[in-house]
Amino acid sequence: MDIISIAGLLLGLGAILVGQALEGGGIGSLLQLTAFLIVIGGTMGAVMLQSSLRVFLDGLAMAKWVFRPPVYLPQDTLNLILSWSHLARRGGLLALEPMIDEQNDLFERRGLQMLVDGAEPEVLRDTLEMELHSHEIHRIEASKVWQAAGGYSPTIGIIGAVMGLIHVMENLSDPSKLGAGIAVAFVATIYGVGGANLIFLPIANKLRYHVNRYVRLKEMYIEGIVAIANGENPRMIEAKLQGYLV
Repeated sequence: MDIISIAGLLLGLGAILVGQALEGGGIGSLLQLTAFLIVIGGTMGAVMLQSSLRVFLDGLAMAKWVFRPPVYLPQDTLNLILSWSHLARRGGLLALEPMIDEQNDLFERRGLQMLVDGAEPEVLRDTLEMELHSHEIHRIEASKVWQAAGGYSPTIGIIGAVMGLIHVMENLSDPSKLGAGIAVAFVATIYGVGGANLIFLPIANKLRYHVNRYVRLKEMYIEGIVAIANGENPRMIEAKLQGYLV
């Protein structure tokens, strides 16, 4: 559980609600179903229009990383690479074959399989880097679902505000309906700007952070696998990979 994400969300929303209460306003005045439907529905519709189905769904699925981030253990990866290098040094690359089925990560399994099959170091590097690059591009595109939502949300909020004001202008002769229209106008703006800056853009940035961590871990793995293929000394491999632990 990512405590700082939870704390940040609670602090941001709490500051707005407490500020509203200190000004003498009611919390209920910020709850407008009409404004919510306009802003959230309009924003999601715009994001869906610009995205492919796979990218959109993956972007939504990645949102859980904000509170339950993937586990990245670079020290464990380093220890694994070193154990493989010692094993290969003693028994050759074929000694690593039993380790293939023990790998749950498809990327790591493929790399180890290529190593055991005797792939040339440069071929091994190029193949894994190409796969990693493709994965990185897709994950970055998926995270941009939230970045796009942060871009559209304020504008949709303004649309909601204008719609509320139109409703006000249509009912100038009936003062009892003016309050509702004005409320929708201002609350829609709050939802649009607040949603972008408190939720959508922070989520996009946090997802990019996790994608970068994943890529860095896999780069470390690639360097280790290639070093084993080159027959480098385990101590040299350890020294080389230590930089990824910073």
